[in-house]
Amino acid sequence: MKCFFTGLTDPGILRSVNQDAYYIDPIGRFFLVADGMGGHAGGQEASRIATQIIRTSLNDNWSSPESSRVLLETAFLKANQAIVKDQRSHPERGDMGTTAVVVMFRKEPNQPEGTELAWCAHVGDSRLYRLRGAKLEQITEDHTWVARAMKMGELSPDQVRTHPWRHVLSQCLGREDLHQVDIQTLEVQVGDRLLLCSDGLTEELSDHLIASHLKSIRASDKAVAALVNAAKEKGGRDNITVVLITIDVQAPTVAKAGA
Repeated sequence: MKCFFTGLTDPGILRSVNQDAYYIDPIGRFFLVADGMGGHAGGQEASRIATQIIRTSLNDNWSSPESSRVLLETAFLKANQAIVKDQRSHPERGDMGTTAVVVMFRKEPNQPEGTELAWCAHVGDSRLYRLRGAKLEQITEDHTWVARAMKMGELSPDQVRTHPWRHVLSQCLGREDLHQVDIQTLEVQVGDRLLLCSDGLTEELSDHLIASHLKSIRASDKAVAALVNAAKEKGGRDNITVVLITIDVQAPTVAKAGA
């Protein structure tokens, strides 16, 4: 998979500590954004643990015969177990947790060369978007109380955006009852842009404004800087992290699962 990629994180305007973390594999195999919570020390530690464990697990098992779905699920569950273990050892961090969203490009063990699959795995409300042409689509579904209420028809999108419970997560890493991670394949075309971000971006910028920046600024480093700066100008009330992947014109079309 030939692509351009870059990332940027910023504490924002109101926070003195950055509890977000991100990782970009140097050769573009996988990408990660994590948003920690549970106090300054707890949030930082939770996102750090998740980033380290997921990164190490994917690296160590990249060439294994296991499917990509199993690789991703195993990496997330290991990260969850590591955070829970740290909570038990350090009661002062007992309420810490973190979101995580990962995009991965990997050839399945039973697939021929040149047929990489694009995958997404996530827990929490850090998001993955795909910009295709002029259309921005949210790929992940937030694991929040308000997202579930909206899905059931109890809240409107406008109510969700300002609801006082909009930050209440129904799922995150750092919970003993976490048993399932949302994992899906992605259909990716040449020219697509994939945006991973923490809610410090989406709390300040509407999807329309995010799409406007991605469509008008082609240089990846300038686009991520513009998004972060725009979120800070809107208030910057939380840490802001963005990772942007642009599928290059020379890249092959990514195969769909089962193709």
